[in-house]
Amino acid sequence: MTTRSNSNGSRAGALANRGVQAALVSAVLFGAGTPLAKLLLGEVSPWMLAGLLYCGSGIGLGLIRLIRRSPRVRLSRVEWVPLSGAILFGGIFGPVLLMLGLSNMPASGASLLLNAEGVFTAVLAWFVFKENFDRRIALGMLAIVAGAVILSTPGGANFGSAWPSLAILGACLCWGLDNNLTRKIALTDATWLAAIKGSVAGPVNLALAFLLGAQLPAAGNIAAALVVGFFAYGISLVLFIVAMRHVGTARAGAYFSVAPFFGAVLAIILGDAVTWPLVIAGLLMAVGIWLHLTERHEHEHTHEPITHDHWHTHDEHHQHEHAEPVSSGTWHKHEHTHEALTHTHEHYPDMHHRHEH
Repeated sequence: MTTRSNSNGSRAGALANRGVQAALVSAVLFGAGTPLAKLLLGEVSPWMLAGLLYCGSGIGLGLIRLIRRSPRVRLSRVEWVPLSGAILFGGIFGPVLLMLGLSNMPASGASLLLNAEGVFTAVLAWFVFKENFDRRIALGMLAIVAGAVILSTPGGANFGSAWPSLAILGACLCWGLDNNLTRKIALTDATWLAAIKGSVAGPVNLALAFLLGAQLPAAGNIAAALVVGFFAYGISLVLFIVAMRHVGTARAGAYFSVAPFFGAVLAIILGDAVTWPLVIAGLLMAVGIWLHLTERHEHEHTHEPITHDHWHTHDEHHQHEHAEPVSSGTWHKHEHTHEALTHTHEHYPDMHHRHEH
């Protein structure tokens, strides 16, 4: 079957895309979590705090799933491979390498190097996992990362010796792999995926903290860290997975890279001064986001037959029969089959557009 469609509309209206919205809200939550977590650092060691934040994510999302009586998630053998890799790289190797780097490196250099996660995420998505991109998207990514770099080093960076820097870059590479592997199973229930990650990363980070001699903080600080972690690491991750589902890994990672700007804005609300680095970073990030929002990617492409299960509405990619009528525009979830389809329309590299170029 061959058709031509303009159903996605103009990229000038890209802010209406669920993936773009999810990525930006994810960045807001994660960015806001940074200054809030900083308030706790005077009472809680950094590694203990990281463990509590991840635990807040896993526990909070697990409780939500229990309250909602979410159905049990069943993965195929093939799907367990990327999930295991994502947990291994993102929940274990990444935190360990970050610990090794942070323990022997000034904070200014670490803050700068942590921006490499967005770069690694995009480069892996483009060149290893074959996600499409063009010059406009690459320039937008560079502008956003440049803004994040400026925010990270308002007074210059001190890197110390080479090995701690390599350890932190290794952690960023692990998280880039984590993001790309998670994208492969992004149609799976996002709350379940995020809960599993938090349930692994939390205990791993706590164990590392205790090995370094950390002690549990006061009950009030534990509760505060769990709440911040639920929103900044849990809900934020759920939204990031939804974003990858709709706009692809690299674009979701680019939008997410504006998180430091939102953190800086909240820090100003909490009493910090407005600085020129913040203004310049904001302008660079705005240019990068504009380049992404005004992207136009359209060509004839073919969808191969596939059967899978995920939330969807009856758009041009989901035309199938139901035993009971389903109202137009209603989101619902069930196993369904896509027939072979060749058509032309504007699209992102979402879960239904993984074709080669």
